[in-house]
Amino acid sequence: MRPAVLALLLSAPLAAGQAADAPADPVKTAPKVLKPAEAGVGRLVPDVAFTDLAGKPGKLSDFKANKFTVVAFTNATCPLCKKYAPALARLEKEYAAKGVAFLFVNPTEKTAAGHGFTGRYVADVDGKLTAALGATSTTEVIVLDAARTVVYRGAVDDQYGLGYSLDAPKARYLVPALNEFLAGNVPAVVATTAPGCALEADAAKAPPVPLTYHARVERIVQANCVECHRPGGVGPFGLETYDQVVAQKGAIKQVVTGGTMPPWFAAPGKGKHATFSNDRSLTPDDKKDLLAWLGGDLKKGDPADAPLPRTYEGGWLIGKPDAVFELPKPIAVKAEGTMPYQHVRVDTDYAEDRWVRALEVRPTAREVVHHVLVFAAPRGARGIGSEAMGFFAAYVPGSNGLVYPEGYAKKLPKGSTLTFQIHYTPNGKATTDQTKIGLVFAKDAPRYEVHVTGIANPALRIPAGADNHAVTGRIPVPFDARVLALFPHAHLRGKAARFELTTPDKKTETVLDVPHYDFNWQLQYRFADPVVAPKGSSLTYTTWYDNSDKNPANPDPTKVVRWGQQTTDEMHLGYVEYVSDAGGGGRLGGLALGSRPADFKFPKGGVELPAQAQIRNVFLKYDTNTDGKLDEKEFEALPELLKNVVLEYAYRTMPQTP
Repeated sequence: MRPAVLALLLSAPLAAGQAADAPADPVKTAPKVLKPAEAGVGRLVPDVAFTDLAGKPGKLSDFKANKFTVVAFTNATCPLCKKYAPALARLEKEYAAKGVAFLFVNPTEKTAAGHGFTGRYVADVDGKLTAALGATSTTEVIVLDAARTVVYRGAVDDQYGLGYSLDAPKARYLVPALNEFLAGNVPAVVATTAPGCALEADAAKAPPVPLTYHARVERIVQANCVECHRPGGVGPFGLETYDQVVAQKGAIKQVVTGGTMPPWFAAPGKGKHATFSNDRSLTPDDKKDLLAWLGGDLKKGDPADAPLPRTYEGGWLIGKPDAVFELPKPIAVKAEGTMPYQHVRVDTDYAEDRWVRALEVRPTAREVVHHVLVFAAPRGARGIGSEAMGFFAAYVPGSNGLVYPEGYAKKLPKGSTLTFQIHYTPNGKATTDQTKIGLVFAKDAPRYEVHVTGIANPALRIPAGADNHAVTGRIPVPFDARVLALFPHAHLRGKAARFELTTPDKKTETVLDVPHYDFNWQLQYRFADPVVAPKGSSLTYTTWYDNSDKNPANPDPTKVVRWGQQTTDEMHLGYVEYVSDAGGGGRLGGLALGSRPADFKFPKGGVELPAQAQIRNVFLKYDTNTDGKLDEKEFEALPELLKNVVLEYAYRTMPQTP
């Protein structure tokens, strides 16, 4: 058995210790992705008055007839502003016919940059416009929608930064954002730093935004709550209107004060892993203002200050899909008891590989769907895929839609069969479900192919009454990789989770710490800057379980708990989404997608049980005739994870029967 497969089965804790973060390069600085709310994305910008260099007075509301307005900070002296001026002039011309206006702001001089701009140019030497927009550098661009809500803030791209220049950008930010906004979608990246000459805006010069529903609270709720609390969302009630928010003010105060909403359970990161691009937690200012309004006079405010309503094309979070695949017929979900996993295959008919840049899984009966995993494999492949070997797409509470940044995509091989693995949890009322998946395709092959693998220890055994039982698994990293996101997974006894990276120099650092795991919210944690995992590293995933009577969700604290698919069983499973740093197709983990090799024939004499005691014990209960082997009938009774381990073991170590 290969080391990668052994890693799935053996508990192998690594040396403790916190590696020091590598110092930032003091000379070369490129854009960095930021948490949107902390960068002011989603806030109303006051309607500041200004006079442009032509002597014409104006204000930001003059641009409300445009779909979007790009406010570009620039000047005639910053070297980076000079380099970006031609690009800004081209973009201004390109997007004019698409309903996008440009406003140029010079925050330091009373002169124009003189680079062919045709839009209005403001010399903001008094700092009022700079303060209202909260600009931080002379190269920053801020995109406003027609309601003066900040929808993007950051760099144009990464072609130029402090201390370096490239022939062409490796990552574009403004253009993909504008294209997604114009298509009615939310971009993957909406906030970055913008390396340039630093600005220190005087906040006191900005007109205040009133603490009313329309000017402040509606935007907070829209950015943090409405995704779930809307028709078709997972929330139990809507929060799209003033009346709905007021009706639920007590509940909102309770969950916001207690920190359970919006759901986000990662401990604050350190150093280079401090920021998650999808961090759902409220900023301190948003939390303070929301609670103050809920506990105050609940002023509705001026309707003219209201944000544009959020829309969901056909209910999809990812926008209108290019393709939708659904179960061929509804599945009947009974009212009581438990149900085995349902496995349904859906063929695709693409004659060539397709690259998927956005995907979303949507059950039609969310109330009874615990999770959905979708596997993609060549048509005719045997096996259905395994939870621990990665997935193509997933639906779990709190995570069902995903949009990748430009240059990243998943491959859907030509002629693929999509296998839906669905776990239903009956809730007392019989119903039906017809889950579907929506896909948005990239126009071109990406620079990086995204993969997902799992770190799992199916040999877990949680003693009865144990209140802090740790289970650990590890996988090696055989090539230079970058980790994009992590997904901890456990069931009702899951208490806490942690991912650690050990580099070839034996230094170990925590890259994700979830001190209070919540089974009800299976969140993904997406790094703003991918975690670099050099060749020769290893990734360790540890979960702590509370199988005691102190855990109110524990079905039976007197029971020893093992791996199983039902909610009352347990899983030790941490997903890792990553790319090969060279952009190739390297795979982490022991088995790609868990498919049975096409040339595999089950040995006539059965498969010998592995000699290693820890692994052997996992399979003993399935050896019903106690002959020390698994015959094909015994093999078919195995859970899918163990099937794939046996298949790989047999395929790679035993002679095949012709």
